Amino acid sequence: MHPIPVEEFEQLVGEAIDSLPDEILELLDNVVVMVDDEHPEEDLLGLYEGVPRTERDDYGGFELPDRVTVFRLPLCADAADLAELRREVTVTVVHELAHHLGIDDDTLHDLGWA
Repeated sequence: MHPIPVEEFEQLVGEAIDSLPDEILELLDNVVVMVDDEHPEEDLLGLYEGVPRTERDDYGGFELPDRVTVFRLPLCADAADLAELRREVTVTVVHELAHHLGIDDDTLHDLGWA
């Protein structure tokens, strides 16, 4: 499908976050979710950068937030229509936030989120 405007894509990302259960949202700590057009070097749908919650020993103080980036152009290119794009955005957001919580790709694959 043709890329949708950034504002509409950001709304889809916000809807994906809002759809998460409160129990999951309460586990998120010092993480920001951002939208970018595409990764400069790799063909990625999303990217988590940071220190997973399960690896934070002396964490706390002046650390910058962990960052989840959702890439608009590849997600739009992979979707056939708006409904599929909405599903893929949700899967990407869940997948990357799961990394923030310390869940690896193998576990995500087993759970159907990879």
